[in-house]
Amino acid sequence: MPQKRFIWLVSIFIFLSGCAVLGVSHYDDLFGPEQPQERLVSYTQGGAKYLQQVKPVLDNRCVVCHGCYDAPCQLKLSSPQGIDRGLSKALVYDGTRLLAESPTRLLFDATTTSQWRGKGFTPVLNERVQTEYANLHGSVMYQSLLLKQRNSFPEQAILGKEFDFSLDRTQSCPSMDEYDAYAKANPHGGMPYGLPALTNHEFAQLQSWLEQGAHMGEIAAPSKEVQQQVDKWEQFLNQAGNKPQLAARYIYEHWYLANIYFVQYSQETFFKLVRSKTPPGQPIELIATVRPFDDPKVTRVYYRLMHERSTILSKTHLPLALDDRKMSRLYSQFLGGDYEVNELPGYAPKLAANPFKTFAAIPVKSRYQFMLDEAELIVKGFIKGPVCRGQIALNVINDHFWVAFVDPDKNANPAVEALLLEHDDDLLLPAAEQSNVLPLSSWAKYAKHQSDYLKAKTELSDQIFNHGGKLDLDLIWQGDGHNPNAALTIFRHFNSATVVKGFVGQQPKTAWVLDYALFERIHYLLVAGFDVYGNIGHQLITRLYMDFLRLEGEQNYLNLLPKSHRQEIKNYWYRQSHLSLSEFINRKSLLGAESLIEYQTNDPQSELYLKMSERLSDVLHQEYDYHAVPERLKQLNRLPIAAVKTLPQVTFILARNEHGSHQAYTLLRHNAHFNISSLLNESGQRAYEEDYVTVIPGFVGDYPEAIWYLPNQAHVEAFTTGFAQVVDETSYRALKAQFGIRRTHPQFWQYSDLLHDVARRYRGVEFGLFDYNRLENR
Repeated sequence: MPQKRFIWLVSIFIFLSGCAVLGVSHYDDLFGPEQPQERLVSYTQGGAKYLQQVKPVLDNRCVVCHGCYDAPCQLKLSSPQGIDRGLSKALVYDGTRLLAESPTRLLFDATTTSQWRGKGFTPVLNERVQTEYANLHGSVMYQSLLLKQRNSFPEQAILGKEFDFSLDRTQSCPSMDEYDAYAKANPHGGMPYGLPALTNHEFAQLQSWLEQGAHMGEIAAPSKEVQQQVDKWEQFLNQAGNKPQLAARYIYEHWYLANIYFVQYSQETFFKLVRSKTPPGQPIELIATVRPFDDPKVTRVYYRLMHERSTILSKTHLPLALDDRKMSRLYSQFLGGDYEVNELPGYAPKLAANPFKTFAAIPVKSRYQFMLDEAELIVKGFIKGPVCRGQIALNVINDHFWVAFVDPDKNANPAVEALLLEHDDDLLLPAAEQSNVLPLSSWAKYAKHQSDYLKAKTELSDQIFNHGGKLDLDLIWQGDGHNPNAALTIFRHFNSATVVKGFVGQQPKTAWVLDYALFERIHYLLVAGFDVYGNIGHQLITRLYMDFLRLEGEQNYLNLLPKSHRQEIKNYWYRQSHLSLSEFINRKSLLGAESLIEYQTNDPQSELYLKMSERLSDVLHQEYDYHAVPERLKQLNRLPIAAVKTLPQVTFILARNEHGSHQAYTLLRHNAHFNISSLLNESGQRAYEEDYVTVIPGFVGDYPEAIWYLPNQAHVEAFTTGFAQVVDETSYRALKAQFGIRRTHPQFWQYSDLLHDVARRYRGVEFGLFDYNRLENR
């Protein structure tokens, strides 16, 4: 009997195994084995159809969710290479992995579709026999679009629990062989996910394209005039000699995320600064390292400008204008200075991850001026780079604060330079340990380094300011009288963030004043040294180390206040806080020297904000001046706290005026905290009754969570009046039904197109497509 039972079980196993094999090979039986296809064609052979008819649909209906590192299933539809690469079940953002993942960056980590298949990516296009029938029925993309077309989508309704819009939702990422089962289990899972279906015309355009083999064309090559500028800049960045090569390395490590353009020729053609094995004049051969300062393993690195061919996305767009004036500025900062580079530094991790050692030959003032010239761009790297995604990554900063900078003439004196040289080992950053870190042992080491550096910095500052140095507003950089990068505002939106020029909005709870060493460390911590594919230890130590740097920036600001008020104000910032190691280390860095700024009231912080604004008045950027909002909408700044609590973080408002044009406004909710010293218990530190909102002209944020449309002044009046009466979720939803563009609105895509059209007018060269992954379902 046991033997018969065993034979029976084996028979069942073989039968089921056979079924599995048949299931896996079903499409192979129908259409033959998978084999990557050559999709790129010339403009006349099908590229024109793709660029003129298909790409606009993909951009405006698909790329708004499928772009960048956080695209669901890593499906990037913003370029032919991303479409051909397809899907991956592996997560880029994974805060639990014990070992670092191999990176999967388009163009860098594989160069052919076959290589991507070897890395586990599965196609969304048919890669079997190329017939019209197979190209549709063997395509995940087509089946996903068809699933949405076949299943009714509710209009103006709140979608049910079967739709998961959470940032870290489980992703299925089915291959073609898995799609039938997926569709049966998830009839609501068609694309666009949780948004209305494509129009019949749009669907027909994509169907025809897919049916005919999904051929694609690249966007036009740069014009002759633009290419001449590329050639000129590549020559500038690749001059012979140690001094130019070290300068180019420094420039690259700060600009590699930028979308570079030549303002006098084209504001729509962008380039990425990359490292190449080949010199100017030859095809670029990318050096694909995890970090921009990793060992290139070549004798000579060449810095090249690679044409950016992907669709521009707001969430990753960092535009940088180059012209002759910028080249002259770089020459004076790096090549014309009176210093020598006797030997080029190597790329050993502990050296390359420490810019104070690597670039010690370049004067501090040159490095700092370079960063200040494009301060918004550098800070945007903290915000728009891979690090800044999700609540855990962002709960290290407050929701709204201002940023100013120490004047480079004050920050580059001999004593400060000597301090940096003496303590360059204490300025070592976590990237020195690469992407696999043991967080506790590393934390203790970096805490000791930070403590030693802060002690020396504070002692030097006290010595300077107690012996003739002036601790006053002259320490604040005035933008050389013309540069609006001197004043910035950072907004956190819970799981995303934004930086803009100017001191925007109401006086915030906190502010930072950045000196060179602090500014540089934040860049090498959050941008150059961060690996989004790193293990949990790397990600945790990055987050914890940023505590030190935030506190240091805050205390630079506090030191401008009267000595008698500094600790009291800091205590208010960190109410109900158990003394963290970060605070313990930083608590002695408040200066003993008295501020020489004259204060008249018992509210010196408010006075200091006004004085800083007055000092920087000639360069304060006014694009986002919240005083310029029309009076009726400005009333939203005074919403009752019950209404504030119902708001999402980022709300876009489109208001149509009597002339038929549209004005854009952003309504930001700022979450208040008793303190931000807790890594995992943010909700326990929330001061809900202190939340407030700011209405700002234009668009602030890359991830709209709510969209409101007000077609005339009467609707503006009714909207503001109605919002003041919102007290709970029910009343918020009722108002949304009147004026909101829900994700289930039947004309959602029409309003989406209008939103982007208005954004193009407002943002100009800074325009990029918004991301809809955080749209609310309310």
